[in-house]
Amino acid sequence: MNGKITIQIQNLTKFYRGNTTPAIDKVNLDVHEGRIFGLLGPNGAGKTTIIRILCGLLAPTDGEVTVGGYSLKHELHKIRQIIGVVPQEIALYPTLTARENLSVFGGICGLKGNDLKKRMDKWLTLFGLVKSQHQQVGRFSGGMKRRLNLIAGLLHNPQILFLDEPTVGVDVQSKYVIIENLMEINRTGTTIVYTSHYLEEAENLCSYLAIIDEGRIIAQGTLNEIKKENSTESKLEDIFLQLTGKDLRD
Repeated sequence: MNGKITIQIQNLTKFYRGNTTPAIDKVNLDVHEGRIFGLLGPNGAGKTTIIRILCGLLAPTDGEVTVGGYSLKHELHKIRQIIGVVPQEIALYPTLTARENLSVFGGICGLKGNDLKKRMDKWLTLFGLVKSQHQQVGRFSGGMKRRLNLIAGLLHNPQILFLDEPTVGVDVQSKYVIIENLMEINRTGTTIVYTSHYLEEAENLCSYLAIIDEGRIIAQGTLNEIKKENSTESKLEDIFLQLTGKDLRD
């Protein structure tokens, strides 16, 4: 499946202040429209840095990036209208209810009135949160917060959805609901860029993968292409360890 390129990254480089080694080192990547694109790597490899740059939350040191055909350098305001961002950290107001949280995030995206109400009703139902919609989020379980965090990034129907560890620390049932909904969202046309340490999940979910280590892309392609390139029929976790090594990354 090769649709048009919706994210293009050319020679992307990022140095953090005080560091002589780049966090991102001349990365080149294309993300095609309609894919679930998995960006995988050990701790500190550069996954979150790339996501933050693509969302306009972090300025690159060098390189060119376009998202949805818009230049990151010159048209960030247009990019922000077409993307949804679900960070690894729970970004919710704990003293507000689930519905109040979504009203705030919907309002930030310019949604209001009956349109916002319909969207909240739809997603709260799909993610199993209708019964809890009037409870303070601070009382939610980890899985409930994670599901609500995801809804907040989906309300405005983004063309491209960035997910940084969307299922980390959740129960099996929440993970199932999240994955099922992500697959359905993708089927309806949303491109998803996804990071995770759960390699079996990535293997099942992603149509295209890139493995990053020490700021460089060390493998990319479909799972079958990566297997062929590494002359193996092993599962993704074994290939990942073969490419990145078994040393701990704390």
